[in-house]
Amino acid sequence: MNIKSFGILTAATIMLSAGAANANLLFDIYAGATYGIGGYTMFADDNDISKSSQSYGAVLGMDIPMFRVELEYNYLDSDYMSMNLGMVNGYFKIPTPVVKPYIGAGIGTTFDSKYEPRNLASIDIKDTLAYQGMLGITLNLPVIPFNIDVEGRVLYAPDMFEMVDAEPDLLQYEGRVKLRYVF
Repeated sequence: MNIKSFGILTAATIMLSAGAANANLLFDIYAGATYGIGGYTMFADDNDISKSSQSYGAVLGMDIPMFRVELEYNYLDSDYMSMNLGMVNGYFKIPTPVVKPYIGAGIGTTFDSKYEPRNLASIDIKDTLAYQGMLGITLNLPVIPFNIDVEGRVLYAPDMFEMVDAEPDLLQYEGRVKLRYVF
């Protein structure tokens, strides 16, 4: 092999290796779990009901330098309500080295949910659209493959179920921690 061919082969190998190494910088696939604590308010004409709540969830997503897209499942639990949510979220983030602030929005649906007020029969919550907004920071620790998100979230779901003269809306607000494993 002559020196010219060896040089071209070496340059091609370096360029392809650098391209493969930089592919991880372009996007990362992740999976994770969430835990949140907060409260909710049901708005039904003049009868507003506020209670505390907790949420548990799982996420699967793709992280690119300025944006993040994820699928999210949440289970909301409180004294009188249990709700399942499926959401699609989009985030805009500021690409700083370790602490990355972000803002996000999501849309999805409620499913297989119940409202069980005291001394009344259980009411099925109908499948309805839900919207959410998030504001938080990501702690991107350089050596380990985990990211930690700390965020505030507000969820809105209109017309949850039918009452005598109203269809109450739900406003759920919480502080949340999300642990994401980056593949």
